[in-house]
Amino acid sequence: MSVQHETELYEPLKAFFEEQGYAIKGEVRNCDLVGVHPEQSEPLIVEMKKTFNLALLLQGMERLQMSSQVYLAVERSRTKRGAVNQRWGEITRLCRKLGFGLITITFFKTKKPFVEVLCKPESQEPPKIKKRRTERLLYEFHERSGDYNIGGSSRAKLMTAYREKALRVALALASAPPEGASPASLRDLTSIGNTAAILRHNYYGWFDRIGRGRYVLTPAGQEGLNLYAGVLETAPSTSAAESHSGEEV
Repeated sequence: MSVQHETELYEPLKAFFEEQGYAIKGEVRNCDLVGVHPEQSEPLIVEMKKTFNLALLLQGMERLQMSSQVYLAVERSRTKRGAVNQRWGEITRLCRKLGFGLITITFFKTKKPFVEVLCKPESQEPPKIKKRRTERLLYEFHERSGDYNIGGSSRAKLMTAYREKALRVALALASAPPEGASPASLRDLTSIGNTAAILRHNYYGWFDRIGRGRYVLTPAGQEGLNLYAGVLETAPSTSAAESHSGEEV
Protein backbone atom coordinates (compact mmCIF):
# COMPACT_ATOMS: atom_id res chain seq x y z
CA MET A 1 0.00 0.00 0.00
CA SER A 2 1.42 3.37 -1.03
CA VAL A 3 0.45 6.62 0.68
CA GLN A 4 -0.85 9.52 -1.38
CA HIS A 5 0.13 12.33 0.99
CA GLU A 6 2.89 12.64 3.58
CA THR A 7 0.27 13.69 6.17
CA GLU A 8 -0.73 9.99 6.30
CA LEU A 9 2.55 9.29 8.09
CA TYR A 10 1.67 11.60 10.97
CA GLU A 11 -0.83 9.55 12.98
CA PRO A 12 1.28 6.34 13.10
CA LEU A 13 4.32 8.37 14.18
CA LYS A 14 2.32 10.29 16.76
CA ALA A 15 0.96 7.07 18.27
CA PHE A 16 4.43 5.50 18.26
CA PHE A 17 6.06 8.31 20.23
CA GLU A 18 3.10 8.83 22.54
CA GLU A 19 3.55 5.23 23.65
CA GLN A 20 7.06 6.24 24.71
CA GLY A 21 5.74 9.05 26.90
CA TYR A 22 6.05 12.01 24.53
CA ALA A 23 3.48 14.77 24.17
CA ILE A 24 3.15 15.27 20.40
CA LYS A 25 1.98 18.19 18.28
CA GLY A 26 2.11 18.68 14.53
CA GLU A 27 3.41 21.59 12.44
CA VAL A 28 5.17 23.58 15.15
CA ARG A 29 7.33 26.36 13.67
CA ASN A 30 7.52 24.47 10.35
CA CYS A 31 8.53 21.16 11.97
CA ASP A 32 6.27 18.31 10.85
CA LEU A 33 6.14 16.67 14.29
CA VAL A 34 7.45 17.90 17.63
CA GLY A 35 7.53 15.90 20.83
CA VAL A 36 8.32 16.84 24.42
CA HIS A 37 9.22 14.22 27.04
CA PRO A 38 9.24 14.99 30.79
CA GLU A 39 12.62 13.29 31.14
CA GLN A 40 14.28 14.87 28.10
CA SER A 41 15.73 18.39 27.96
CA GLU A 42 15.68 18.64 24.15
CA PRO A 43 12.57 18.40 21.96
CA LEU A 44 12.03 15.55 19.54
CA ILE A 45 11.70 16.67 15.90
CA VAL A 46 10.53 14.45 13.04
CA GLU A 47 10.48 15.49 9.39
CA MET A 48 8.39 13.38 7.02
CA LYS A 49 8.38 12.63 3.32
CA LYS A 50 6.72 9.99 1.18
CA THR A 51 10.14 8.96 -0.11
CA PHE A 52 13.70 9.59 0.99
CA ASN A 53 15.18 12.50 -0.96
CA LEU A 54 17.56 15.45 -0.79
CA ALA A 55 14.83 17.85 0.36
CA LEU A 56 14.28 15.68 3.45
CA LEU A 57 18.00 15.69 4.23
CA LEU A 58 18.16 19.46 3.94
CA GLN A 59 15.16 19.85 6.25
CA GLY A 60 16.87 17.58 8.73
CA MET A 61 20.06 19.66 8.63
CA GLU A 62 18.02 22.77 9.42
CA ARG A 63 16.29 21.07 12.36
CA LEU A 64 19.64 20.05 13.88
CA GLN A 65 20.01 23.72 14.79
CA MET A 66 17.10 23.30 17.22
CA SER A 67 17.75 19.85 18.67
CA SER A 68 20.06 16.88 18.40
CA GLN A 69 17.02 14.56 18.53
CA VAL A 70 16.01 14.73 14.87
CA TYR A 71 14.43 11.86 12.95
CA LEU A 72 13.70 11.53 9.25
CA ALA A 73 10.61 9.43 8.50
CA VAL A 74 9.47 7.92 5.19
CA GLU A 75 7.11 5.24 3.96
CA ARG A 76 8.62 1.81 3.40
CA SER A 77 6.88 0.28 0.43
CA ARG A 78 6.24 -3.46 0.55
CA THR A 79 7.00 -3.71 -3.16
CA LYS A 80 10.58 -4.08 -4.36
CA ARG A 81 10.25 -1.40 -7.02
CA GLY A 82 12.31 1.79 -6.76
CA ALA A 83 15.93 2.45 -5.94
CA VAL A 84 15.24 3.51 -2.35
CA ASN A 85 13.67 0.17 -1.44
CA GLN A 86 16.90 -1.59 -2.39
CA ARG A 87 19.26 0.61 -0.35
CA TRP A 88 17.96 0.94 3.20
CA GLY A 89 21.29 -0.17 4.63
CA GLU A 90 23.17 2.59 2.82
CA ILE A 91 20.55 5.20 3.70
CA THR A 92 20.71 4.17 7.35
CA ARG A 93 24.49 4.54 7.39
CA LEU A 94 24.16 7.99 5.78
CA CYS A 95 21.65 9.15 8.38
CA ARG A 96 23.78 7.80 11.22
CA LYS A 97 26.82 9.60 9.81
CA LEU A 98 24.92 12.90 9.60
CA GLY A 99 23.45 12.50 13.09
CA PHE A 100 19.82 11.77 12.13
CA GLY A 101 17.54 9.05 13.31
CA LEU A 102 15.72 7.17 10.52
CA ILE A 103 12.19 5.75 10.73
CA THR A 104 10.19 3.83 8.16
CA ILE A 105 6.42 3.28 8.20
CA THR A 106 4.96 0.27 6.39
CA PHE A 107 1.24 0.42 5.58
CA PHE A 108 -1.10 -2.56 5.24
CA LYS A 109 -4.66 -2.92 4.02
CA THR A 110 -6.05 -4.82 7.00
CA LYS A 111 -3.81 -3.98 9.96
CA LYS A 112 -2.26 -0.94 11.51
CA PRO A 113 0.96 0.57 10.10
CA PHE A 114 4.28 -0.79 11.30
CA VAL A 115 6.75 1.83 12.55
CA GLU A 116 10.40 0.77 12.57
CA VAL A 117 13.38 2.75 13.86
CA LEU A 118 16.35 1.90 11.63
CA CYS A 119 18.72 4.12 13.61
CA LYS A 120 18.59 6.68 16.40
CA PRO A 121 20.19 10.14 16.34
CA GLU A 122 23.87 9.70 17.10
CA SER A 123 25.83 12.79 16.16
CA GLN A 124 29.50 12.25 15.31
CA GLU A 125 30.22 15.64 16.88
CA PRO A 126 28.10 17.87 19.14
CA PRO A 127 25.57 19.75 16.96
CA LYS A 128 25.66 23.53 17.07
CA ILE A 129 22.28 24.14 18.68
CA LYS A 130 20.89 27.66 18.30
CA LYS A 131 19.23 28.11 21.68
CA ARG A 132 16.97 30.93 20.53
CA ARG A 133 15.42 28.69 17.87
CA THR A 134 14.93 25.92 20.41
CA GLU A 135 13.30 28.34 22.84
CA ARG A 136 10.89 29.57 20.16
CA LEU A 137 10.03 26.01 19.17
CA LEU A 138 9.28 24.99 22.77
CA TYR A 139 7.39 28.22 23.45
CA GLU A 140 5.10 27.61 20.48
CA PHE A 141 4.64 23.97 21.51
CA HIS A 142 3.66 24.74 25.10
CA GLU A 143 1.43 27.72 24.23
CA ARG A 144 -0.86 25.57 22.08
CA SER A 145 -3.64 24.02 24.13
CA GLY A 146 -3.89 20.95 21.89
CA ASP A 147 -2.74 19.26 18.68
CA TYR A 148 -4.89 20.83 15.96
CA ASN A 149 -2.55 20.39 12.96
CA ILE A 150 -1.61 17.30 11.00
CA GLY A 151 2.14 17.07 10.50
CA GLY A 152 3.17 17.39 6.86
CA SER A 153 0.39 19.84 5.96
CA SER A 154 1.48 22.37 3.37
CA ARG A 155 -1.68 24.16 2.20
CA ALA A 156 -3.97 24.14 5.22
CA LYS A 157 -4.16 27.14 7.55
CA LEU A 158 -2.23 26.10 10.63
CA MET A 159 -3.40 26.64 14.18
CA THR A 160 -0.66 28.54 15.97
CA ALA A 161 -0.57 29.69 19.58
CA TYR A 162 -1.06 33.27 18.37
CA ARG A 163 -4.12 32.38 16.27
CA GLU A 164 -5.58 30.50 19.24
CA LYS A 165 -5.16 33.55 21.48
CA ALA A 166 -6.73 35.79 18.82
CA LEU A 167 -9.68 33.39 18.66
CA ARG A 168 -10.19 33.64 22.40
CA VAL A 169 -10.14 37.43 22.20
CA ALA A 170 -12.65 37.26 19.35
CA LEU A 171 -14.88 34.94 21.38
CA ALA A 172 -14.90 37.41 24.27
CA LEU A 173 -15.57 40.28 21.89
CA ALA A 174 -18.50 38.42 20.32
CA SER A 175 -20.54 38.90 23.50
CA ALA A 176 -19.61 42.58 23.92
CA PRO A 177 -22.33 45.29 23.76
CA PRO A 178 -22.91 47.26 20.51
CA GLU A 179 -20.61 50.05 21.70
CA GLY A 180 -17.77 47.53 21.77
CA ALA A 181 -15.23 46.58 24.42
CA SER A 182 -11.89 47.88 25.61
CA PRO A 183 -8.60 45.98 25.44
CA ALA A 184 -8.40 46.04 29.24
CA SER A 185 -11.82 44.44 29.69
CA LEU A 186 -11.04 41.76 27.11
CA ARG A 187 -7.68 41.08 28.76
CA ASP A 188 -9.46 40.56 32.09
CA LEU A 189 -11.94 38.16 30.46
CA THR A 190 -9.33 36.09 28.62
CA SER A 191 -6.25 36.46 30.87
CA ILE A 192 -4.23 37.05 27.69
CA GLY A 193 -1.57 39.59 28.54
CA ASN A 194 -0.98 40.87 24.99
CA THR A 195 -4.68 41.40 24.16
CA ALA A 196 -4.10 45.05 23.23
CA ALA A 197 -1.37 44.08 20.75
CA ILE A 198 -3.56 41.39 19.21
CA LEU A 199 -6.36 43.92 18.68
CA ARG A 200 -4.01 46.60 17.38
CA HIS A 201 -2.15 44.41 14.89
CA ASN A 202 -5.36 42.70 13.73
CA TYR A 203 -3.49 40.21 11.53
CA TYR A 204 -6.61 38.27 10.54
CA GLY A 205 -9.00 41.20 10.07
CA TRP A 206 -11.21 40.01 12.92
CA PHE A 207 -11.37 43.28 14.88
CA ASP A 208 -12.57 46.81 14.10
CA ARG A 209 -11.59 49.86 16.12
CA ILE A 210 -14.73 52.03 16.29
CA GLY A 211 -13.39 54.60 18.71
CA ARG A 212 -10.68 55.38 21.19
CA GLY A 213 -10.02 52.11 23.00
CA ARG A 214 -13.21 50.47 21.69
CA TYR A 215 -13.32 47.40 19.46
CA VAL A 216 -16.04 45.27 17.87
CA LEU A 217 -15.96 41.94 16.05
CA THR A 218 -16.00 42.02 12.25
CA PRO A 219 -17.92 39.56 10.01
CA ALA A 220 -14.54 37.95 9.26
CA GLY A 221 -14.08 37.49 12.99
CA GLN A 222 -17.41 35.72 13.29
CA GLU A 223 -16.43 33.48 10.38
CA GLY A 224 -13.21 32.67 12.20
CA LEU A 225 -15.15 31.68 15.32
CA ASN A 226 -17.36 29.39 13.24
CA LEU A 227 -14.41 27.90 11.36
CA TYR A 228 -12.39 27.12 14.48
CA ALA A 229 -15.26 26.22 16.81
CA GLY A 230 -13.62 22.88 17.59
CA VAL A 231 -10.50 24.61 18.86
CA LEU A 232 -12.48 26.89 21.14
CA GLU A 233 -14.31 23.93 22.65
CA THR A 234 -11.07 22.36 23.88
CA ALA A 235 -8.90 25.44 24.52
CA PRO A 236 -8.43 26.52 28.14
CA SER A 237 -10.38 29.54 29.32
CA THR A 238 -7.33 31.24 30.79
CA SER A 239 -3.64 31.58 29.92
CA ALA A 240 -0.60 33.11 31.49
CA ALA A 241 0.20 36.57 30.20
CA GLU A 242 2.83 36.41 27.48
CA SER A 243 4.45 38.91 25.15
CA HIS A 244 3.92 38.78 21.39
CA SER A 245 7.66 38.49 20.68
CA GLY A 246 8.61 35.23 18.96
CA GLU A 247 5.06 33.98 18.35
CA GLU A 248 3.98 32.56 15.02
CA VAL A 249 1.08 34.37 13.37
